[in-house]
Amino acid sequence: MKKCPHCGGDISKYDNPFPTADILIYSKEKGLVLVERRNPPHGLALPGGFIETGESAEHAAMREAKEETNLDVRLLGILGVYSQPGRDPRFHTLTTAFVAEAADEAALQAGDDAGRAAFHPVGSIRGLCFDHDLVVGHFRDWLAGKRPLLPCGSGEA
Repeated sequence: MKKCPHCGGDISKYDNPFPTADILIYSKEKGLVLVERRNPPHGLALPGGFIETGESAEHAAMREAKEETNLDVRLLGILGVYSQPGRDPRFHTLTTAFVAEAADEAALQAGDDAGRAAFHPVGSIRGLCFDHDLVVGHFRDWLAGKRPLLPCGSGEA
């Protein structure tokens, strides 16, 4: 039996949020890449997914970009960490949102659990799954110089 680090009471398991990584793939000419989700919740979303055991958040973001969009990306920085309990209707997740650029934008193609993948003008993006409207709003703030990007972890992806 484990003890709660806060109250010292017995607990049988920890009930922690699931760690994820989301990625804002940006082109000055074309906007942001969005994917149409094949799995619930259905709709448009930023590419992203679960961080696997033994994987860094940076690597997960780059892997998810490749799996869902066929794009190899270079991470520019961390836009933020989003952890509100209701951000994912399935269960509590905690995500790190990365900003990136694609090595070859022409390689964009839906894959994995994405039905479609396409660039969308930043100003027209609304009605996304999860809390991605909030994330895109923070991205707009970064574009306007009102929000910094944080450096990625150890430099390893």
